[in-house]
Amino acid sequence: MNLANKITIFRIILVPVFIGLILKYHQMEHGTGEEYRVLAITAFIVAILTDAVDGYIARTNKQQTALGTYLDPIADKLLLMSAVIIFSMPLERFARLPLWVTVSVISRDVIIVLGSLMIYLTTGKLKVVPSILGKMTTFFQMMSIVWILFMLPRPDYVWLAAGFLTILSGLGYVYSGSKQLSESGNGKTAVPQPKS
Repeated sequence: MNLANKITIFRIILVPVFIGLILKYHQMEHGTGEEYRVLAITAFIVAILTDAVDGYIARTNKQQTALGTYLDPIADKLLLMSAVIIFSMPLERFARLPLWVTVSVISRDVIIVLGSLMIYLTTGKLKVVPSILGKMTTFFQMMSIVWILFMLPRPDYVWLAAGFLTILSGLGYVYSGSKQLSESGNGKTAVPQPKS
């Protein structure tokens, strides 16, 4: 296993650590336990930074592998979806994400995963093209979590942008997937029938 994949696995391990720290902070009395929130912030930011680091290492050292191709998006989805779910719960010490944002984030990821699987099983190939809209969506989703963790004012502005972009990018992926299926169907050659 190469270094890039080890970093990705470390990022996956950080997910339950992050969740555990948030829940521990929630259990503490008001005015206490700030060290748990600081550690949770640290774990989340380290996870974000290692996402960029493992990708950079894989590209520059030519360590891109099939395992890394699967592990990297899994790590991303686990981190974001776990954070979105936990901050949609009634944690008194944190701002609460609206249900529609949580549903849109989870639905988008489920649609992407199931759609990708369907395209691959139907066509035997899958063309993944990262879009600017998708990158903007991920950025605002991450910023929403950071905003909540740091308890900054007016988090609703950030998660409103994140939710809106999540829906738009989800529709974009549906369109892209439908186009791939359509092009694959049009490209099929007719199977010659045996002469009678």
